[in-house]
Amino acid sequence: MTKLLLSLHVLAAIVAIGPVTVAASMFPAAVRRGDRDAMRVLHRICRVYALIGLAVPVFGLATAGSLGVLGDAWLIVSIVLTVVAAAVLGLGVLPGQAAALASGPALSGGGPALSGGGPALSGGGGSAAAPARLGMVAGVFNLLWAVVVVLMIVRPGSTTGA
Repeated sequence: MTKLLLSLHVLAAIVAIGPVTVAASMFPAAVRRGDRDAMRVLHRICRVYALIGLAVPVFGLATAGSLGVLGDAWLIVSIVLTVVAAAVLGLGVLPGQAAALASGPALSGGGPALSGGGPALSGGGGSAAAPARLGMVAGVFNLLWAVVVVLMIVRPGSTTGA
């Protein structure tokens, strides 16, 4: 059963989190180009796969329970980083993308600043700053997942033998 749960956990991570990280990273470039069709598609990918991505921690916790490692420090850190990544996605990336989509033609230069669309876009600045902020927030999201992946592979201090 453990091998099945671990397989489902890894598959869910690849199938769900992978597309979100790629789409979130591509979105700022679509904003810079003013490619609203690409922006809509990338935002939809992020939203839909974020929901599908909820399966990753579910299968992960089930796997950890079957391995008896729920109290291990590497797993607790991974859980905390996963929660932080989910918060960055839900409170930064997705609202920032929605604000960029709602801003309309102001993205192509000289228009009003994108602000008030969530933490990813707050802080003022011109329309040229919005893609940079979106890129930064997406980068933080991606970095958090990279650290979680490394922790899952290395498992520092784990007695399960890595």
